[in-house]
Amino acid sequence: MKRLRTLLTVIVVLAMLAASVLFALQNETPVPLDLLIYTFAPQSLALWVLLAFAVGGVLGMIVSSVILLRTRASLSACKKQLDRAREEASKLRGTTAVAKSA
Repeated sequence: MKRLRTLLTVIVVLAMLAASVLFALQNETPVPLDLLIYTFAPQSLALWVLLAFAVGGVLGMIVSSVILLRTRASLSACKKQLDRAREEASKLRGTTAVAKSA
Protein backbone atom coordinates (compact mmCIF):
# COMPACT_ATOMS: atom_id res chain seq x y z
CA MET A 1 0.00 0.00 0.00
CA LYS A 2 2.86 2.36 0.84
CA ARG A 3 4.52 1.68 -2.52
CA LEU A 4 1.28 2.47 -4.34
CA ARG A 5 0.97 5.74 -2.46
CA THR A 6 4.59 6.64 -3.27
CA LEU A 7 4.07 5.73 -6.93
CA LEU A 8 0.93 7.88 -7.15
CA THR A 9 2.76 10.79 -5.50
CA VAL A 10 5.62 10.52 -8.01
CA ILE A 11 3.17 10.36 -10.92
CA VAL A 12 1.27 13.44 -9.70
CA VAL A 13 4.50 15.41 -9.16
CA LEU A 14 5.79 14.48 -12.62
CA ALA A 15 2.45 15.40 -14.22
CA MET A 16 2.50 18.78 -12.47
CA LEU A 17 6.09 19.35 -13.56
CA ALA A 18 5.22 18.50 -17.17
CA ALA A 19 2.18 20.79 -17.09
CA SER A 20 4.32 23.60 -15.64
CA VAL A 21 6.94 23.22 -18.35
CA LEU A 22 4.30 23.22 -21.09
CA PHE A 23 2.63 26.26 -19.51
CA ALA A 24 5.96 28.08 -19.34
CA LEU A 25 6.74 27.31 -22.97
CA GLN A 26 3.34 28.62 -24.13
CA ASN A 27 3.39 31.83 -22.05
CA GLU A 28 6.67 33.62 -22.72
CA THR A 29 5.18 37.13 -22.98
CA PRO A 30 6.99 39.54 -20.63
CA VAL A 31 4.61 41.12 -18.15
CA PRO A 32 5.50 43.62 -15.41
CA LEU A 33 4.16 42.90 -11.93
CA ASP A 34 2.82 46.08 -10.37
CA LEU A 35 2.26 46.01 -6.63
CA LEU A 36 1.01 49.07 -4.80
CA ILE A 37 4.44 50.29 -3.74
CA TYR A 38 6.81 48.51 -6.12
CA THR A 39 6.83 47.52 -9.79
CA PHE A 40 8.88 44.48 -10.72
CA ALA A 41 10.71 44.27 -14.04
CA PRO A 42 8.86 42.49 -16.83
CA GLN A 43 9.23 38.72 -16.64
CA SER A 44 7.41 35.94 -18.47
CA LEU A 45 3.77 35.47 -17.58
CA ALA A 46 4.44 31.84 -16.75
CA LEU A 47 7.04 32.82 -14.16
CA TRP A 48 4.60 35.11 -12.31
CA VAL A 49 1.78 32.58 -12.38
CA LEU A 50 3.96 29.64 -11.29
CA LEU A 51 5.58 31.79 -8.59
CA ALA A 52 2.15 32.79 -7.27
CA PHE A 53 1.10 29.12 -7.29
CA ALA A 54 4.23 28.09 -5.37
CA VAL A 55 3.91 30.90 -2.80
CA GLY A 56 0.26 30.03 -2.28
CA GLY A 57 1.14 26.37 -1.75
CA VAL A 58 3.86 27.19 0.78
CA LEU A 59 1.62 29.62 2.67
CA GLY A 60 -1.15 27.04 2.70
CA MET A 61 1.18 24.44 4.18
CA ILE A 62 2.38 26.89 6.84
CA VAL A 63 -1.15 27.82 7.86
CA SER A 64 -2.28 24.20 7.95
CA SER A 65 0.79 23.27 10.01
CA VAL A 66 -0.06 25.96 12.57
CA ILE A 67 -3.65 24.73 12.74
CA LEU A 68 -2.45 21.13 13.07
CA LEU A 69 -0.07 22.03 15.91
CA ARG A 70 -2.82 23.91 17.77
CA THR A 71 -5.19 20.98 17.31
CA ARG A 72 -2.61 18.49 18.60
CA ALA A 73 -1.94 20.70 21.64
CA SER A 74 -5.65 20.89 22.34
CA LEU A 75 -5.99 17.14 21.96
CA SER A 76 -3.11 16.58 24.36
CA ALA A 77 -4.74 18.86 26.94
CA CYS A 78 -8.05 17.03 26.54
CA LYS A 79 -6.35 13.65 26.98
CA LYS A 80 -4.71 14.85 30.20
CA GLN A 81 -8.05 16.14 31.47
CA LEU A 82 -9.71 12.83 30.59
CA ASP A 83 -7.01 10.87 32.40
CA ARG A 84 -7.50 13.02 35.52
CA ALA A 85 -11.27 12.54 35.34
CA ARG A 86 -10.89 8.77 34.94
CA GLU A 87 -8.49 8.69 37.87
CA GLU A 88 -10.92 10.65 40.03
CA ALA A 89 -13.82 8.44 38.96
CA SER A 90 -11.89 5.28 39.82
CA LYS A 91 -11.04 6.73 43.26
CA LEU A 92 -14.68 7.60 43.85
CA ARG A 93 -15.82 4.14 42.75
CA GLY A 94 -13.26 2.59 45.07
CA THR A 95 -14.49 4.55 48.08
CA THR A 96 -18.16 3.94 47.35
CA ALA A 97 -17.53 0.22 46.87
CA VAL A 98 -15.85 0.08 50.27
CA ALA A 99 -18.70 2.03 51.88
CA LYS A 100 -21.36 -0.33 50.41
CA SER A 101 -19.63 -3.51 51.55
CA ALA A 102 -19.09 -2.21 55.12
